[in-house]
Amino acid sequence: MSIGLNRLKRQIKHKSVYTGLDIIEKEWPKNLKGTDAGLLIHPASVNRNLNHAIEICLKSRNFNITALFGPQHGIHGETQDNMIEWQGFIDKKTGLPVYSLYGDVRQPTPSMLSNINVLIIDLQDIGSRYYTFIWTMDLCLQSCNRINKAVVVLDRPNPIGGHIIEGNVLKSEYASFVGLKPLPVRHGMTIGEIANYLRNEFYPDLDLYIIPVKNWKRNIWFNETGLKWVPPSPNMPTPDTALVYPGMCLLEGTNISEGRGTTRPFEIFGAPFIDPDTLAGHLKELPLPGVVFRPMYFEPAFHKYAGKLCGGAQIHVTNREKFKPFRTGVAILKTIYDLYPKEFSWKRPPYEYEYIKLPVDILAGTDRLRNEIETGMNLKDMEEWWLEECLDFNKKYRKKYLLYK
Repeated sequence: MSIGLNRLKRQIKHKSVYTGLDIIEKEWPKNLKGTDAGLLIHPASVNRNLNHAIEICLKSRNFNITALFGPQHGIHGETQDNMIEWQGFIDKKTGLPVYSLYGDVRQPTPSMLSNINVLIIDLQDIGSRYYTFIWTMDLCLQSCNRINKAVVVLDRPNPIGGHIIEGNVLKSEYASFVGLKPLPVRHGMTIGEIANYLRNEFYPDLDLYIIPVKNWKRNIWFNETGLKWVPPSPNMPTPDTALVYPGMCLLEGTNISEGRGTTRPFEIFGAPFIDPDTLAGHLKELPLPGVVFRPMYFEPAFHKYAGKLCGGAQIHVTNREKFKPFRTGVAILKTIYDLYPKEFSWKRPPYEYEYIKLPVDILAGTDRLRNEIETGMNLKDMEEWWLEECLDFNKKYRKKYLLYK
């Protein structure tokens, strides 16, 4: 009862949060008024009233939309998995060209940008380095910097909070489309803050503008914003999914189902060779705060082990402030590897356009994590190096580019 009252008090205490899209007309840069603009969007590019950015921006008196761009999964969120490409088309409703940034190219070409002076980016990130939308943004910043096009980023809240960071920092030799620049796994930044970091560290000449979120503070979770959740990708149905994703996405680099093809992707995990009670029993003995594991069976409708009965567990987060998703994900990998050494395997490439390195290595941003799981290193000892990397990045880079208290 008291926990419920405390949550209610927190929600009442917070002012309504307004995204960059909500206040775009009021906060649009004056020196860009009247310009032709492109718009990079996806299904979650909506305002507080669930009106989509295309609808809103076409009515703007400050700029003229002449082209649309879409990231992985398409502007409508129609494509399911990694490396399922989609092709550009002419939008029937608006007559505008729609350029795919997850098809023949993942970076806008000069011809795609030729009829615009500014690119508007409105993408809902979910707070994890693996999530590809921030890297689509990075490639857009790079292209716009090369040919002197301005960029306006409409900022949005980090749904899993901007006050908690976790996980190791990407090594440059493991750069891929699930991590192009150094960043911790759970970065604790908004997409606008990441743009701020990328511009200052890599594209200092870029003409970048960020329309910030109004009334958002770093310790505000998505359910406390007053905003409505729209899945930014097909397998990100709820903010609960986003919370576990920084650890559970690692399972994509293995033969363990990460729950795609179920109603709770990334919260449910397992494989046909796993005994649920044995797995849950071992996980229960580990120092993993804020989480419990419910043993279960499931049958994915698609993806890994489609139509086959799998044993596994569901993650239930009991305290999101204490929960460590990356540590939990590594613990799950290590436990399954130790329990089922003959059945467990690392997925082979290709994965997100990497054809040589193992998928788990480019997800982790290093091969150290995999090597230490294989050699049986203690979880606590493993955590020491990634904690050091995370804190070092925060001190040297992250703190400089934060926009919110």
